[in-house]
Amino acid sequence: MPMTETKKDRPWLFRTYAGHSTAEASNALYRGNLAKGQTGLSVAFDLPTQTGYDSDHVLSRGEVGKVGVPVAHLGDMRALFKDIPLDQMNTSMTINATAPWLLSLYIAVAEEQGADVTKLQGTVQNDIIKEYLSRGTYICPPKPSLRMITDVAAYTREHLPKWNPMNVCSYHLQEAGATPEQELAFALATATAVLDDLKGKVPAEHFPAMVGRISFFVNAGIRFVTEMCKMRAFVTLWDEICRDRYGVEDPKFRRFRYGVQVNSLGLTEQQPENNVYRILIEMLAVTLSKNARARAVQLPAWNEALGLPRPWDQQWSLRMQQIMALETDLLEFDDLFDGNPAVDRKVAELMEGARAELATIDGMGGAVAAIEYMKSRLVEANSDRLGRIEGGETVVVGVNKYQQGEPSPLMDADGGIMVVDPAVEADQIARLQAWRAARDEDAAQKALADLREAALSGANVMPASIAAAKAGVTTGEWGLEIRKSFGEYRAPTGVSANPSNRTEGLDEIRDAVSAVSAKLGRKLKFLVGKPGLDGHSNGAEQIAARARDCGMDITYEGIRLTPEEIVRAAREQDAHVVGLSILSGSHIPLIEELMGRMREADLTHIPVIVGGIIPEDDAERLRAMGVAKVYTPKDFELNRIMFDIVGLVDDTPIAAE
Repeated sequence: MPMTETKKDRPWLFRTYAGHSTAEASNALYRGNLAKGQTGLSVAFDLPTQTGYDSDHVLSRGEVGKVGVPVAHLGDMRALFKDIPLDQMNTSMTINATAPWLLSLYIAVAEEQGADVTKLQGTVQNDIIKEYLSRGTYICPPKPSLRMITDVAAYTREHLPKWNPMNVCSYHLQEAGATPEQELAFALATATAVLDDLKGKVPAEHFPAMVGRISFFVNAGIRFVTEMCKMRAFVTLWDEICRDRYGVEDPKFRRFRYGVQVNSLGLTEQQPENNVYRILIEMLAVTLSKNARARAVQLPAWNEALGLPRPWDQQWSLRMQQIMALETDLLEFDDLFDGNPAVDRKVAELMEGARAELATIDGMGGAVAAIEYMKSRLVEANSDRLGRIEGGETVVVGVNKYQQGEPSPLMDADGGIMVVDPAVEADQIARLQAWRAARDEDAAQKALADLREAALSGANVMPASIAAAKAGVTTGEWGLEIRKSFGEYRAPTGVSANPSNRTEGLDEIRDAVSAVSAKLGRKLKFLVGKPGLDGHSNGAEQIAARARDCGMDITYEGIRLTPEEIVRAAREQDAHVVGLSILSGSHIPLIEELMGRMREADLTHIPVIVGGIIPEDDAERLRAMGVAKVYTPKDFELNRIMFDIVGLVDDTPIAAE
């Protein structure tokens, strides 16, 4: 029976994930989106901000303002939220390693606005474990990172009671290839690791309410029935954990609260207009089932496989949400799937698989201890996913089936994406340096010393971080103190030195690798690297794993390398080919520097190949710099790339030596 009009459900929060170029430009974008009917903010920060570097750090070159907004100090945060009253806003900040710092800046700006801080509503993602597994914006080793997560949670309990201090993010797990069972298990294991640590930091009588403040940020893929069942499984499993593991009796504190961005992994560069349908279908998974409905939804834009969406592209995705919530009758009905036997069977199957994974992780000592295991499982699952697409078992329309079609009418003179002005970086650096010059240096240094003392003593880092924000300390200075206090971390790559059992379609490539290796007098040496701060390592991992399985000698050192480090490694490893992966849009400045260093080191005989989200005009520029091959998301056939690598080495003079 339809519900009465008076009982019609409230719609979820409408968000778009946004931020670019500068704080001022992002502020204008936010105010424009709010005027269009967006009901919550979702802030994207650039990679230097996410990883605790200032805009003028060597690793920040080419990354400033590219995938989000640069926030280097209190002045930037002020500009970001100018004329947006924070005590009336629900703000989600996608920030992890530097979450204590960005929340401190947010609190400082709210106080400047005269807001009642206890009324602030929003979320910091603050999930560092998935950074080790999939996203790569970690700073410290797992244990001190976990300590800072729960420092934030304990602080918000006392001072920001409406704030969600931790948003367990399974989104990037699916982007890294996780199966639904792995996504369930790894996310829930992360939540229990946080809550186990938090237990000792809050009074026992307040712990159930803190359990209730943990939220989740999930992914919904194209198999929307399975994804909907996954969300129902999440609801049941989380309720069990809260009740049985933590003794939470009040049902309102056991409620599974989640926001969602639907899948970006499945968005295609080929026939990108098809992505509109994919996004809409994926939204159904997290809205159709009332008892497992998202509390906030943000949708990618149709052109995210091409580059940075423009305001109009974001508006289109926002309108999809508004039409679903406000024009249809979806919110007038009880849950549509209760008692459905097919749904019940699938939910039970997913829960069984998730419980098995959870038992394995618990047996290893929990999520922090099981990071290397979980990482290897994700790389294997992603390899299986790509193999199914390559073999045609998984159909992707416009990619491996029905490739022929008309040119997209949505593509225009600017390539269908927004391009960040290269002058933004210089402008941001100039303002950062002016900020440092104008501040009270003694106060800043005193605040940094207090932060160091808090970090080393075991005290909660939030009060010292807020004081540092008010004293004019910068993001890079905060990050440096954290690195000094806790150390810096190199995450496992998930790519072992041993070949997998994969054999299908590889015999011919293995023969070719053996032949060119015999000509070289040693195994073909392939160096894979990720320059800059981009932590999306999925593509690099799959290239490295497939090259290993084909018999190449692989060196893959993971993420966050400078061009200088990559060139040094190419020389020391005596590499035959260098492969670089960059998905942040910073390929031009980073590759330009690397190719210059290759010339200086007299290594121009080594072919360089590059993969990433690279428009064709940029690909032409890279080839003009001397790059041998450029690959983009449309190049999903890894075996073809392997043959290209063998051919490049075979055609270079070094192969005849």
